Amino acid sequence: MIMSALNTALLSLFVGVIVLSLKWLAYWWTGSVALYSDALESFINVAAALVAFIAIWVSSQPADDNHPYGHTKAEYFSAVIEGVLVVLAALAIIREAWERLLAPVALTSIGSGILISLLASLCNAALASYLLYISKKTNSIALKADGLHVLSDVITSVGVLIGIGLAWLTQWWMLDPLLAILVAINILWMGWQLVRESVGGLMDEGLTPEKRAPLYEIIRSQMETALQVHAIKTRRAGHLTFIEFHLVVPDDMTVKVAHNICDRLEEALCQHIPEAKVMIHVEPENKTEHGGIILYQMYQQ
Repeated sequence: MIMSALNTALLSLFVGVIVLSLKWLAYWWTGSVALYSDALESFINVAAALVAFIAIWVSSQPADDNHPYGHTKAEYFSAVIEGVLVVLAALAIIREAWERLLAPVALTSIGSGILISLLASLCNAALASYLLYISKKTNSIALKADGLHVLSDVITSVGVLIGIGLAWLTQWWMLDPLLAILVAINILWMGWQLVRESVGGLMDEGLTPEKRAPLYEIIRSQMETALQVHAIKTRRAGHLTFIEFHLVVPDDMTVKVAHNICDRLEEALCQHIPEAKVMIHVEPENKTEHGGIILYQMYQQ
């Protein structure tokens, strides 16, 4: 899976360079500040793809003495860096658009520019679909961030092309810088989303209630003669998901039987989340908790 993620990140970098070249050509041909904003966003895509490739490579390195839990959190740094790049690009776009807003300029060679930009957008649309597919398959936050960024770029590009077409039809050239400012606002929002998700990962944010619910059902169905499960904790670290909990067993249960239950629980959870790392702490009967513990209803059934 790691090789698949690495190859996908490399493909994203290659396609990003092609798309950037096409969009910069469209901007140079027309002089449109909206197309300039679109091209600048593609520059971010290239930088983000490079950072994602490096982050995925680092995260694929095996655990060592200094990093006993592995290097998977490196992927979150790529999303943070991409968020910073997004903010810088948005500010640059607003600065350029503001000057053009005060002094609108008629655009030239619009037809050729639109066709070139449309070709670039089609390449981006195919890339975004593939990135999101592989990110779901490999559970890579870096590829997901890259895919969502590219998808946002596609949506932005379509809006820009429609707006430039309207500006050409109406001869109201102020639409060009106005579109660029809208693009910048959209980029800022996207940057915030990326940073928010990556910070959550760096802060060991747990799985959402929707993602935890199936885990509870799996534990309920596989805990067999164990008495209770409590202190369930989850966290994400790049493509890995860590799950840990306490399993209370009867005092007369042998170590072998308790170990078999743990193996069954771990296997079932890993089938649901292939990249899961499960840690189970077995406790004697007197460790049963009665104060509204998560999954305490198991003890009552």
